[in-house]
Amino acid sequence: MTETTVGIGGAAESTDMVLNIGPQHPSTHGVLRLRLVLDGERITSAEPVVGYMHRGAEKLFEARDYRQIIVLANRHDWLSAFSNELGVVLAVERMLGMEVPERAVWTRTLLAELNRVLNHMMFLGSYPLELGGITPVFHSFREREELQNVMEEVSGGRMHYMFNRVGGLKEDLPAGWYGRAREAVAAVRSRMDVFDRLVLGNEIFRGRTEGVGVLAPETVHAYGVSGPIARASGVDFDLRRDEPYLAYGELRDTLRVVTRQGGDCLARFEVLLGQAHNSLELADACLDRLAELPPGPVNQRLPKVLKAPEGATYAWTENPLGLNGYYLVSKGEKTPHRLKLRSASYNNIQALVELLPGTLVADMVAILGSFFFVVGDIDK
Repeated sequence: MTETTVGIGGAAESTDMVLNIGPQHPSTHGVLRLRLVLDGERITSAEPVVGYMHRGAEKLFEARDYRQIIVLANRHDWLSAFSNELGVVLAVERMLGMEVPERAVWTRTLLAELNRVLNHMMFLGSYPLELGGITPVFHSFREREELQNVMEEVSGGRMHYMFNRVGGLKEDLPAGWYGRAREAVAAVRSRMDVFDRLVLGNEIFRGRTEGVGVLAPETVHAYGVSGPIARASGVDFDLRRDEPYLAYGELRDTLRVVTRQGGDCLARFEVLLGQAHNSLELADACLDRLAELPPGPVNQRLPKVLKAPEGATYAWTENPLGLNGYYLVSKGEKTPHRLKLRSASYNNIQALVELLPGTLVADMVAILGSFFFVVGDIDK
């Protein structure tokens, strides 16, 4: 018995190829670079290379007072500006031992949930677009405009709201705003089922996402992954329920922590969609509670020069993309001695080191898009 091998050429030796994705690539939500090592069509190793957008925000915090740092803090995740502001003001208020007026607490909770929906709507539209489905993005932007209009009316901004202040909110809300907000929330809720039908019911979308990019719970814990990505892998943790802040303790009957066990791209999308549904329910509950409250202030009177007492504190919030934490160190001056930011996307994206090896290049964009990150949140 004889064997004859003919014409294998260069395939006789296994050769790895290094492929750079980015730092300017439409599938990466911004200036992220992935350094992939390939064996044919399969990824053998992956390294996220970050830092191309680094703004040095943490160092800039040290040269600005507690009013001025809010304008920097709301920009790292540009889809979650209002939520970003909360961490700063909650940390300073905790150090001051300051109690915020009740109307401000409930209005902050309402605006934070509206901001969460705005964040999720962007990914609910852009993720199918990355997989070849153009229609959902038109629906998501229509719903975003409904909510953007009321957010813009109350704050004057469409992305960087600058509406939080130490002690409450910038100013009282316009006359009739709560009614217009309720109409906008009702309009969006009435049309949310389009994503269940149009995206989750699409066999091509399910074929590209089901069983693809499975993230194990052990990897979630090892890398500090949080938010919808962690909950899609069965890690049932949400600060709004487990360590309530703002008015979330009183909303426990409305708050649903959406989880899945699959850990794949489809599960991550389903969690994001489920959270958007629940955030609209929470917004309605906040509007109901605000309608019952008597008129009152939405902020505290502050001294002209605000100084936090000497000491340190850590405040964290459940941002749309995951855990957002601020470690504040004060020497009793009007500027922070140190303000360290723990952003969700920075930790979440590191898990790609474990997740991408062994997957196909064709699935890389589907996996990357399902991590729902903002590059400014990585390169803070």
